[in-house]
Amino acid sequence: MEPTDWDNRIKELEKENRILREKLENSETERSQFQALNQKKEFLLKKLTEEFRDYEFFLKARISTLEKALLNQQTTQIKLIEAEKMSALGILVAGIAHEINNPVNFIYGNITYVNDYAGDILKLLAMYQDRYPETDAEIEDFMEKIDIDFLREDLLKTLSSMKVGSERIREIVLTLRNFARVDEAEKKPVNIHEGIESTLLILQHLTKEKPGHSAIKFIKDYGDLPKVECYAGQLNQVFMNIINNAVDALREREQKSSLEEIEANPIQMTITTSIISENWARISIKDNGLGMNESVKSKIFDPFFTTKPVGHGTGLGLSISYQIVVDKHGGRLECISAIGEGTELAIEIPIANSRS
Repeated sequence: MEPTDWDNRIKELEKENRILREKLENSETERSQFQALNQKKEFLLKKLTEEFRDYEFFLKARISTLEKALLNQQTTQIKLIEAEKMSALGILVAGIAHEINNPVNFIYGNITYVNDYAGDILKLLAMYQDRYPETDAEIEDFMEKIDIDFLREDLLKTLSSMKVGSERIREIVLTLRNFARVDEAEKKPVNIHEGIESTLLILQHLTKEKPGHSAIKFIKDYGDLPKVECYAGQLNQVFMNIINNAVDALREREQKSSLEEIEANPIQMTITTSIISENWARISIKDNGLGMNESVKSKIFDPFFTTKPVGHGTGLGLSISYQIVVDKHGGRLECISAIGEGTELAIEIPIANSRS
């Protein structure tokens, strides 16, 4: 190869090398630009991800807040409706009790006089029969027709039964008035035992013996409680809800047990009151029903929770009772229960400055 050819070949190689270097430099530049763009993309993607997570967290927190607010609003509305219903029911009961009270007092007050008058008339009749044993045929026939001997004996018994019945009605009317207590909008010192007894009397139709059901036995262990400062009508509502639930639990156990099991361990409710500290009273209502597991026990004070069949319970009784005891009276309401060991609802409330 001639020198000239070598020179040309060298120049071509240098040119190719220069072109390659330029391409390599361009490639490095493009790679750097690509890396920069990729880093920028990753940075933006990371930033967007973080912002999305923050926004997602914000949305979840906001949704949770709104759900709680909605639940609180629904619960408050239900409680207001229930409170209004109970208030209206209390007014109705008190009104009926007041209206019944007047005619019952009239009957009760006059039975004594009627009893005395009937006794005097029968005594006078006996005197006539002694003095004038011989009467005309018409009188003899009428005396035989009305069975005067039976009438004389049964009339006083009937009047005595009417007196007992009117006394019973007066007792029920007084109980209804004491239970309602719609005229007591403020806390007042009251006898807790009277409220419990009023509740038991009102629920007597559920606890007494009837076809298919045995009588529920009550064991009362009342302590020496002073008068407790409370909203009497609302506290009576708590007693009503708890005792009514206990009755349902006992009836359920009765249905699921054999006659031999019930005879060996009769259904019963134990009501105990005591002073647990200087300014606190405790009211315990315990049944020997089937009891409940931890899952059920943890939910019994939740609004709308119920284990009863559809149409047999609203799930509000214990929720409202909890509100009355805890929120209204600053007390405590505790459930103690286990499967096969029955259920105890324990109310603890301050006695306040109501001792007398």
